[in-house]
Amino acid sequence: MTIQAGIPTTPPRKGMTRKQRRLVVIAAAGAVLGLAAGLVAYALRDSIVFFYGPTEIVEKNLSPGTRLRLGGLVEAGSVERGPNQRVSFAVTDGKTKAVVSYTGLLPDLFREGQGVVAEGVLEAPGRFRADSVLAKHDETYMPREVADALKKQGHWQPGETKAGAPAAPASK
Repeated sequence: MTIQAGIPTTPPRKGMTRKQRRLVVIAAAGAVLGLAAGLVAYALRDSIVFFYGPTEIVEKNLSPGTRLRLGGLVEAGSVERGPNQRVSFAVTDGKTKAVVSYTGLLPDLFREGQGVVAEGVLEAPGRFRADSVLAKHDETYMPREVADALKKQGHWQPGETKAGAPAAPASK
């Protein structure tokens, strides 16, 4: 402490105050978290999609061995049952179709002309090996993503169902 004109003064501090240091640490942590979130979102950009339709798979030119979900309608007349619970069927979005092979029990509600999402591996263009198959849960329900993809292709319209029952109103 120095005395100037009879008034004690303190020399100016060098460095930051405790409050300033806290703000710097918080800002640095926020920047690191933001960068990490951006990198995760960039890495998952193609995996975030719930499913791909057959046309999207062809357009994206995905390589065999790619793990994904395939969604659309089970093509009428395409279901073939083989020995040891092997099933083969075609999934279509009205424009393109993909042949799906699956070994196991299908859901009780699995039918031709109904919405389905199959999870598995793309074997070749137009060929898909499913590990699991998900079907709609009642006569009027179709997953929103499947309905949106079919509407986009112009193949499915609200109010259409196989049993003739009115479909649930479309959300806007």
